[in-house]
Amino acid sequence: MDNAPQADLNWNLLRMFYMICKEQSITRAAKRLGLSQPSVSNALQKLEAQLECQLVFRDSRHFELTTRGDKIFQECRDIFHSAERISVLVRDAEAEERGQVRYQIISNLVSPLIDEAMRLFHQRNPSVIFQSEVQNSQTIVRLIQQGRATLGFCLLSKPLVNVPSIRLFREEFRVFCGAEHPLFGQETVELRDLQREPFISFACATEGMGLEPMSVLREGTRLGNRINGLSTSTEEVRRMIVTGLGIGILPLAIAQDDIRRGELWPLKITDEPIGADVYMVHAPKEKLSSSEQKFVQTMEELLALYPDLA
Repeated sequence: MDNAPQADLNWNLLRMFYMICKEQSITRAAKRLGLSQPSVSNALQKLEAQLECQLVFRDSRHFELTTRGDKIFQECRDIFHSAERISVLVRDAEAEERGQVRYQIISNLVSPLIDEAMRLFHQRNPSVIFQSEVQNSQTIVRLIQQGRATLGFCLLSKPLVNVPSIRLFREEFRVFCGAEHPLFGQETVELRDLQREPFISFACATEGMGLEPMSVLREGTRLGNRINGLSTSTEEVRRMIVTGLGIGILPLAIAQDDIRRGELWPLKITDEPIGADVYMVHAPKEKLSSSEQKFVQTMEELLALYPDLA
């Protein structure tokens, strides 16, 4: 046996031997393999001749392997079980998706829904690369309208007419002041007191497009007539409010830690919560890459299955 080169092993003969052992009968193995009994018997003899050892006791009234035959059967079982597992892994498998999902997103957006969509999509398509760029809502919409971007997450007052828009959830906002501000710690404030306060604003809210909640707030309350700070970045707006440049509006979710640390204070100015709807906007589906189309489908799937995530 030691002289038999490994390259000369006949895997078809080994498979027949494995089936004989599994069925514990040459007759049943032949039926399972769709072959005649003499063909299976001849295959067993050829394998024994190749390995130069007896594998099955032929004079036994019951099926019985020799000691060496049993050891070889154990090796065959490991080999063919592994082969069966490989078959299961590739069964009905689609071609692996490769590509890129490039998206624009407003800064500091907190969303379990988007997080879950990315997690699920990556689980299904591990070779796809994600690339994000932070922009304000106005820029995101403009880039998609101009064909310079294909996918984005932004704030909208209502769906766009010429751009596919899927409402995801409503983001809650508050007006805040910093620790050094005279109104810090007050439970209620008069609107007229706030109308005189300098405001820190998102830059796009001053440009007339009306996408940010700041725009809605200014129209309804006449706040922010005097602007002391502007930025397209949520983090920079937050910094200016904390350092006392003025009051300003921020998403409540990202301000929680600052509230706990005593760096920001939410000013209650209306009984109605201030909010803005977060939308996923994208180019027409025929202009999306295969990966981007699948990501949009994943988001739609989650919205249908788990509306509470919205």
